[in-house]
Amino acid sequence: MKFSLELLPNESIDDIVNLSKIAEDVGFENIWITDHYNNKDVFSVLSIVAHETSTINMGSGVSNPYLRNPVTIAAASSTLDEISNGRALVGVGPGDKATMEILNLPWKKPVETVKGAIESIRTLLNGGSIDNGAALSGTSKVQDNIPIYMAAQGPKMLEASGTVADGTLINASNPKDFEIAVPLIKKGQSNSKISQKNFSYASYTACSIDENMDKAYNNAKIVVAYIIAGAPEIVLNRHNISVEKAQIIKDAINNHDFKKVASLMDNDMVNAFSVCGNPDSITEKISQLESLGVNEFVVGSPIGKNKQDSLRLLGDIISTF
Repeated sequence: MKFSLELLPNESIDDIVNLSKIAEDVGFENIWITDHYNNKDVFSVLSIVAHETSTINMGSGVSNPYLRNPVTIAAASSTLDEISNGRALVGVGPGDKATMEILNLPWKKPVETVKGAIESIRTLLNGGSIDNGAALSGTSKVQDNIPIYMAAQGPKMLEASGTVADGTLINASNPKDFEIAVPLIKKGQSNSKISQKNFSYASYTACSIDENMDKAYNNAKIVVAYIIAGAPEIVLNRHNISVEKAQIIKDAINNHDFKKVASLMDNDMVNAFSVCGNPDSITEKISQLESLGVNEFVVGSPIGKNKQDSLRLLGDIISTF
């Protein structure tokens, strides 16, 4: 089991670097920094993190080919690999429709678009040129093959990830979701020309850890509410949450009534969309995911009330796997 950390570049660079150093020290293998138009530029931040660390791998978690051309993702990733002396990762996903609408960008054929982007990025990183003639000439990656992960949640995207990627960032936290996701990825792998020897089945979770169970759950409620508000009906049904209840939560979020949002959340909802609790309970939940085929556990927001303390608690868990 590999352990990874998701960070959002919406806080100071000093804080991001400090958290990255703690993560490296306590045993995390990867850092994924999110790529969103209204935060700090992800590749600039990754470059600084690379310079300030020595062993931890890192990549954008994730970039999308609607906002970033695959050629620019490949160039940035190759440059990051040189800066980090061979520790770059690539994360690619479809983004979300709401963001594209805000930016007045078309969001067409996400599965085909992401698959094509990954194939182009792989070709470019390996020294080839793509159909339009574009190629990389001034970059100097260190790794022979920079791992490319595909973010996925829906059935078609999950299956596609097994076909074109070296790993899947599965946007889920609950065993029910992985019982469905892992077989779909394996189905895609049956049509893949890429070696599956080191494939990463990564659980990209909302995670909240605290010695006090109530504090861990309370800290996760708002993050989980956002997940529920954006979840497709098929996922809501899987976790016995009605579309009507999800809409009430979404309306409360849109009205910035976060006291009401928190009151709408119960522990079943939190357990459906996060890995939450004290160290013992989180260890048990990770072990359950491992039994379903997950081999990379990604700790995502909110992490904990105090992220530094939470990372150290997670470090104690890492040492047991």
